[in-house]
Amino acid sequence: MSDLPTLLVLSAVMGLAIFLSLPLVFNDRLGRSSLIFLNAGAIGILVFLVADIFSDVSALLFNPSSPGGYLTYPVYDAIFLTGVVAAFLVLFAWEHRTGGLESPSPGRLGLIIAVSIGFQNLTEGLVFGSVWATSAHLGLLAVIFAGFFLQNVTEGFPIASPFLRSKGAAPSIDPRGMGLLFLVGGLPTLVGGALGYFFNSTPLDILFDAVAIGAILYSLLPMLRSAFRNAQGPEGSPRRVRLLYLGFLVGFAVGFLVNAF
Repeated sequence: MSDLPTLLVLSAVMGLAIFLSLPLVFNDRLGRSSLIFLNAGAIGILVFLVADIFSDVSALLFNPSSPGGYLTYPVYDAIFLTGVVAAFLVLFAWEHRTGGLESPSPGRLGLIIAVSIGFQNLTEGLVFGSVWATSAHLGLLAVIFAGFFLQNVTEGFPIASPFLRSKGAAPSIDPRGMGLLFLVGGLPTLVGGALGYFFNSTPLDILFDAVAIGAILYSLLPMLRSAFRNAQGPEGSPRRVRLLYLGFLVGFAVGFLVNAF
């Protein structure tokens, strides 16, 4: 394959598939129990993304020629660990500097999640672009495109989930602000596709994956704290706690099933 404009269009379609979750995000008829369930589902999707990203990067870390095939490349290990720790600590320092450690605002948390998903989608774009440039196998490209497209459809909801828990205080979600966050999460697929077409590097793939994992792990902490507070707080109930656990499981399962397509 060598048609760069077609690659860019398909990469953009993959990334912007994130906007297909907007009808659910802007559904104003969702009750409190439904929001608890859907927020738990968003957490489950993010947990699956961490597992999915690590399953991809682990193949790059391990050295198949080592005794037993169980050892890793020390340089790649260092890149991966540095990326995870750096992403986590940078976000921690940002939260600490702005005084938002106790209760980050929906906008701030949504931006953190969007950036972390953006790094993950940047790596997906790198994969798609590199395969496009080096392979003429249309079947392989179709499978990669369909898999990334479907996965991106599920990634819009985690970005919107911090706003959904505040819908009781805010009458609506700002469409322009949500659209910008979705672009932050989705457009890196286009950038990655262009980069992968001209340049592909294993250390770069590992670094972007590591940053995505570190950022997602950081964003999960306030999401979990808020989810349990809403389910167990003054207006909580055993039923809502059960919905929290069920939503987490359903979210993880949806991420897995979409990825297995």
